[in-house]
Amino acid sequence: MRTLVARIARLVMPCLFLGTAACAVSTQQEVEIGANYASQIAKDLPLVQDAEINRYITMLGDSLARVADQRNLDWQFQVVDSREVNAFAVPGGYVYVNRGLIERATNMSQVAGVLGHEIGHVTRRHSVKQMQKAQGTNIGATLLCTLTSACNSGLSQAAMQIGASAAFAKFSRTDEAEADVEGVRYVIRAGIDPNGIPEMFEILEKERKTTPTEVDRWFASHPMEESRIADTRKLIATYPAAQLKGLTKDTKEFQAFKRRVMSLPAPKK
Repeated sequence: MRTLVARIARLVMPCLFLGTAACAVSTQQEVEIGANYASQIAKDLPLVQDAEINRYITMLGDSLARVADQRNLDWQFQVVDSREVNAFAVPGGYVYVNRGLIERATNMSQVAGVLGHEIGHVTRRHSVKQMQKAQGTNIGATLLCTLTSACNSGLSQAAMQIGASAAFAKFSRTDEAEADVEGVRYVIRAGIDPNGIPEMFEILEKERKTTPTEVDRWFASHPMEESRIADTRKLIATYPAAQLKGLTKDTKEFQAFKRRVMSLPAPKK
């Protein structure tokens, strides 16, 4: 362990003095940061342990990741056992979707669109960029705390807290728009109907008007206005009609997956 700490310390210490412009986060560092966050998430959030549910969400996620990832990331997809509507990703290819969002979807393309959007945040490295921006010249401290035990209490330390806050911060409208672009592109490449993306937005927007507390978590981390629905529909319309013809909107496997999710015991929290 001491050897590992020393090696990473040598790697990140220049960042403490040179700033982010001189020391960008590498893909390897991003993956290690994500793995540490994922480890903490597994302790803090109730992740669904049902093998069949995990198999399906992994299969659907992988169908998108394989047409998106140019860096050979080891993507991980998991369902959070919470009725709150939310989905998020952390650096390195870890994507999470709450059962509450799955239960509100009416077809496979809608959940695929959400996964594609979150994959887009990872491929565009939005969380990494937010961490760098938040830390400024202290990005090296975040790396050291995240990748080693040098801070002794992981996420509880100040540098780590800043990095974590940035990693899970609300994305800007520009970031959300970029992730929408990537999401549309990925689902089409995977042979899935991209209209599921604006459809999911419409479902959530409608619920916000009737029972806003049920979808607060989603809107807190995903800036959204009605223009995003129109924008994604306009984006889809830029693709040739022939390319959009025959894309999959729903499957029996997805509906079986949704029923299994809905049959789970009520979340403990």
